[in-house]
Amino acid sequence: MKLLPRHITGLKVIIHLTSLSFLTLLVYQTLTGGLGADPVQGLSHFTGKAALNTLMITLMISPIARYLKQGSLVKVRRLVGLYSFFWAAIHLLGYLALDLNFDWTLLASEITSRPYLTLGAISWLILLALAITSAQGIQRRMGAKWQKLHNWVYLALLLIPIHYYWSVKSGVTEPALYLLAAVALLACRHKTFRRWLPALPLSRRSNSVRS
Repeated sequence: MKLLPRHITGLKVIIHLTSLSFLTLLVYQTLTGGLGADPVQGLSHFTGKAALNTLMITLMISPIARYLKQGSLVKVRRLVGLYSFFWAAIHLLGYLALDLNFDWTLLASEITSRPYLTLGAISWLILLALAITSAQGIQRRMGAKWQKLHNWVYLALLLIPIHYYWSVKSGVTEPALYLLAAVALLACRHKTFRRWLPALPLSRRSNSVRS
């Protein structure tokens, strides 16, 4: 059965309700002490994993749409991607407010001196750029440059699990699994990556054939 516009609208409603329910859960756990012995770290982990999970779901949509032959399914991809940045924004805001007391100078120092924060900052800036340019009007004005910019999402998908892995002092199993899942998602796009590889010069190709 082909997905109709009303089905896409229904999926978007489900995405909104699901995301808002997790936000409600975060607020409830914050107010009731459900974030663990270190609520600041609990908040950071909750929002960070929410950003990563929604980013992975965003990149799962296209392969699922191709497999199910439901091209209209990609219409929900932008919404899920925006929620990924939403969680990433809360993640950064929580760190800036609760750990650094809104000290922007200290934030810059931390980012440049701690490699895992450097990766996190790069990923955050990528998600910010993707969120800003996700509107259809901006897509039309950017033309082919829009797709080139949005290909940076693959770098963010790889950097965020590494950021997570480096940020934990123990219990690395979960971030390692996230990293493996990210590599698997990138592997699903191996044909896309092969198209990006520059063609070998004719002379080099000839030499390789003779050898």
